[in-house]
Amino acid sequence: MSELNSIALKILSKGKGILAADESNATMTKRLESVNILSTPENRLSFRQALFSSSSMSNCIGGVILYDETIKQKTSINKNIPELIQSVNSVPGIKVDTGAKILANSPNEKITEGLDGLRDRLKEYYKLGARFTKWRGVYNITKEHPSKLAIYSNSHALARYSALVQECNMVPIVEPEVLMDGNHSAQDCFTKTSEVIKRCFEELISHKIDLTGVILKPNMILAGADSNKKIHSKEVAKLTLKCLKDSVPIEVPGIAFLSGGQSEIEATENLNLINKENNTDFIMSYSYGRALQQSALKHWSKNLDDIEGTQKVFNHRAKMNTFAAQGKWSKELEN
Repeated sequence: MSELNSIALKILSKGKGILAADESNATMTKRLESVNILSTPENRLSFRQALFSSSSMSNCIGGVILYDETIKQKTSINKNIPELIQSVNSVPGIKVDTGAKILANSPNEKITEGLDGLRDRLKEYYKLGARFTKWRGVYNITKEHPSKLAIYSNSHALARYSALVQECNMVPIVEPEVLMDGNHSAQDCFTKTSEVIKRCFEELISHKIDLTGVILKPNMILAGADSNKKIHSKEVAKLTLKCLKDSVPIEVPGIAFLSGGQSEIEATENLNLINKENNTDFIMSYSYGRALQQSALKHWSKNLDDIEGTQKVFNHRAKMNTFAAQGKWSKELEN
């Protein structure tokens, strides 16, 4: 077993998942303002520290994706954030892309930037304690999209990123996200997601990536947010599993789904059904942001000093998703 493979398995084994706390300052500002909290470095740290020091971290959260600001912050107990995460046997990670910009010659699509200077940034993040990274490519579905240009450009960037990350002895999370925006059917989502993931792995293989030291972070197969042809959770599970079985090489140790606009309960229920039906060798877990944090954030916003209450809300969601990652969740457990 390679060092990279053992890191990937540590993050995802035994029902553990990933807390995606890598919101940029702009995104975090929107989240905080939505609950009438001023977005300051202190407030952003205070909320995240509450989550990272909660009791569910050691049992449920195998890894935490951080943002550049957060990985460099010191906690109120004088540990830096990566030390706090390591102290509960979780693995610190870092988002390293610099965001999606308009793709030249295809103005309705995006290309993710951040390769310039990445090698040096990775060395710095490794010294700070990061042992895995994340890079997100985004694709929208319409009759014309995603175009071959967008699929190729983002897959190529994900492969170049992965090569640099593994060179630095870290595990790359590869996130090719086919967005829920639009009125497309689940079948459209299945077709486009399959095409995107297949192309992504073709590029990873051509860049000589060690697939045993990669985590895939895909979307589930869902109808578009504006579609009137929503499908049942059982169908979501069936199509998602078929897509991944047909598209992902067997060497990949684990898949950590993004929640991508689903509600907290939807994201948990769909993950649970995927694991009930999982007839592959892949670990199927979660890498959720809003679907792990939203209820905790709402609770915290009512009283910033109520850390214990905030942690209680977060612990519940983390436990529910860890049950789902083992196919052991039920609606009754929510109460």
